[in-house]
Amino acid sequence: MTENDDNEQIKDTDNKNLGYTVLMTNGRPLEMALDVGCGTGRYTLPLAPHFKKVLGLDVSESQISVAKKITMANNVSYMMAPAEKLPLKDASVDLVHSGLAAHWFTLDKFINESVRVLKTRGCLAFHGFVPLFELEYKHLSHDLNVVVKEAWVTLFDHGDNSNDEMICQYQNIYEAIPLKDKKHITEMLQKVPMSIPEFIGFIESLYMCQNFKEKDVEKAEQFLIQTEKR
Repeated sequence: MTENDDNEQIKDTDNKNLGYTVLMTNGRPLEMALDVGCGTGRYTLPLAPHFKKVLGLDVSESQISVAKKITMANNVSYMMAPAEKLPLKDASVDLVHSGLAAHWFTLDKFINESVRVLKTRGCLAFHGFVPLFELEYKHLSHDLNVVVKEAWVTLFDHGDNSNDEMICQYQNIYEAIPLKDKKHITEMLQKVPMSIPEFIGFIESLYMCQNFKEKDVEKAEQFLIQTEKR
C-alpha cells in the first residue's frame, strides 16, 4: 500500500461522509467538524479543506503530540478529551466523525454527547473496516489466501471484542444509534496494490499483532517471518 493509495481510500470515505453532511445541511456553509478518537490525525486532516475549523480529539497524549507535529493546516487543531465528554458547546458542530474508533467508546454516552453538540441536521458518521482480506496475484491467489487465513486465525487469538464489532460491520453500533434518519452502508470493497513486505508491515501494525508481541515477542516475530516466507 503506497501513501497515495492510502490517502485515496481516506478521501473516498471522507467524501461519502461529506456528501451526506452537505445534503443534510441544505448547502449551508460547513463551519465545524469534530474527529473523535483521531489518533495521529489520519482521518482528521482530509476534512480540513471542507470546514472552517476541524478539531481532533483523543485520550492519548502521545497520539495528539504526533498529530500536532505533522499537521500543517491552519484550521486544524487537536486536544486531549474523552469521547464521552466532548469539550464543545451545544449545537456547535456540523459533523461528528469517528474513524476506526467507535468500538472503543462507551457508546451511549458518546452518542448522547454527539447529539448534544451537533447542529440541527448535522451528521454523525462512523466508519470501520472488516479485518478480512484476500490477496490476488496471477495463479498464486489461492495459495496466498490459504496463508492469509491461517495468519488471521493466529491474530484473532490475540484480539478482543472489537473484532466482533468490525466483522459485523458496526451493525450493533448502528442499531444503538437512537436517531430516525440514519443509514448503514456496507460492502464497500477496495482494491489496494500491495507488495508482500507491505502486507506483512500492515499485519504488524494491527493491535492484535502488537498484543501478540507484548505476550511473546519472539513468537510474534517468528510468526511474521514465517508468514512472509510462505
